[in-house]
Amino acid sequence: MTLSEYSVISRAVEHYGVNSQINMLFEEMSELQKELCKHLRGQTDVKHIAEEIADVEIMLAQIKCIFKCSCEVRNWQKQKVNRLSDRLDQEEGAGS
Repeated sequence: MTLSEYSVISRAVEHYGVNSQINMLFEEMSELQKELCKHLRGQTDVKHIAEEIADVEIMLAQIKCIFKCSCEVRNWQKQKVNRLSDRLDQEEGAGS
């Protein structure tokens, strides 16, 4: 995220407030869930899915700003991706 983008994220939190932005995250996640349910029913709209992912990611950036936990989130992501990689290696190796 650029400094300019982070500035907008921070301004949004200050302007709308913490509780409002947490509620907005719930709403955006629900909209993404709805689009993914449509996909499972054979009504895939990649443009709408991408738009909802963008909305969720923007709201998650605000949540990380609120809780000042971006570095911690990144560390957890690294750990979890490494664990996933190990699990895939084991499962794919078991099939050989």
